[in-house]
Amino acid sequence: MTEPKADQDLPPRSTAAPANAAAKAVETSRDNRNQDMRATRPEFADVDDPKTTYPAQSWVEPGTPAYRRVAMALFLAGFATFSLIYCVQPLLPAFADDFAVSPTQSSLALSLTTGFLAFSILLAGAASEAFGRRRLMFVSMCAASALNIADAFIPDWHVLLVTRALEGFVLGGVPAVAMAYLAEEIHPRGLGLAMGLYVGGTAFGGMAGRVGVGLLTEFSSWEMALGVLGGLDLLAAIGFFILLPPSRNFTTRPGFQLAYHIEAWAKHLRHPALPFVFVIGALSMGCFVTVYNYAGFRLVADPYNLGQGAISLIFMVYLFGMAASSIAGGLADKHGRGPVMAAGILVALAGVALTLMGSIYGVIGGIIVLTSGFFMAHSVASGWVGRMAKQSKGHASSLYLLSYYLGSSVMGSIGGWFWTQRGWSAVAGFAGALLIIALLVSGHLWCYARRVETRPV
Repeated sequence: MTEPKADQDLPPRSTAAPANAAAKAVETSRDNRNQDMRATRPEFADVDDPKTTYPAQSWVEPGTPAYRRVAMALFLAGFATFSLIYCVQPLLPAFADDFAVSPTQSSLALSLTTGFLAFSILLAGAASEAFGRRRLMFVSMCAASALNIADAFIPDWHVLLVTRALEGFVLGGVPAVAMAYLAEEIHPRGLGLAMGLYVGGTAFGGMAGRVGVGLLTEFSSWEMALGVLGGLDLLAAIGFFILLPPSRNFTTRPGFQLAYHIEAWAKHLRHPALPFVFVIGALSMGCFVTVYNYAGFRLVADPYNLGQGAISLIFMVYLFGMAASSIAGGLADKHGRGPVMAAGILVALAGVALTLMGSIYGVIGGIIVLTSGFFMAHSVASGWVGRMAKQSKGHASSLYLLSYYLGSSVMGSIGGWFWTQRGWSAVAGFAGALLIIALLVSGHLWCYARRVETRPV
């Protein structure tokens, strides 16, 4: 069905009651078209309105055993993926010492992973159209876990960077596909919570990878820590494959149809709102990774002089991110994504400001607030992409995560220059500037969504 355009397709709704049968017929026709519009444009539908209808699909309903299996499986996927990506973050000072490299060079152990992950996600979203969502995620998790185990036996810095880049590349099969799977299989009324639980799994994985590897390094070595984590994530991959039901609302497309994929990506980039969500993902993630990358360098130096184990324990604040992502997902389902996203960015900005305090408690408190705000915004943005994209959801998710991880890779490395030149005040200023731009973009996106929701159809 062709969608009506803006306001020109129908006359404005009259506030007066129809005066005759002809007016009543027009009113009935308009109501029918409104109902059709809600069905074909669920991304802007009122999910709490019992009159809202959705396309007929075999949805996984909230509260069912299948819903719980999907939530647990995607939690494991988020855990494995993000523990493998970020396990090296607390090791950056150790890499700088062991391999005699600068802080900016040591950050490449993470930046290369996220950079290759960004481009791999773009390809993985297309590959999943041919090979299937569930299978591709499982293979990606297994391959990345094996590479992490191999990292434990690599004595050369440049070889380690190569394996970290490969690890990011193979992990691309998980994040974009996971978001697409949820958007396709979970009923829209439960999508916000399900996406929040998935993002909570990523937060738990990011925390466990950082904290576990940091503590094991304190008592043994970073090589042993990376090997143990790789083994645990291999078990998580097996559990994921057992729990996740096969797709019910997705059909594979045999072969690789380049023209189809290019058109799908181009269509999402032409969308009047989706590119703004991509920009928010890049800016907020760039800020988040910048702060976490160089907080370790700050805390091992005077006046804090913290050890590797103590620094890794700071990453326990990811627990706040887990809670914030789940809460934000539920709030977005009830109150709308625009206000919750803007609130998350404001909270993150307050956290960056708090890290400027000289007290160790102020620094840790700032990281807690930043983490909570970031995961609020990311959870909402992730769910919004799936709702806005009416077709080719895997392509839309891949574009969002391409922006997200490019922000991590590029901004995370640029932050090293600010740290080297002017110290923490420059790092915080850079991170804060990214969030201010993200807040302005989110305001524009929020206004756009409100215009669409209130526009007569």
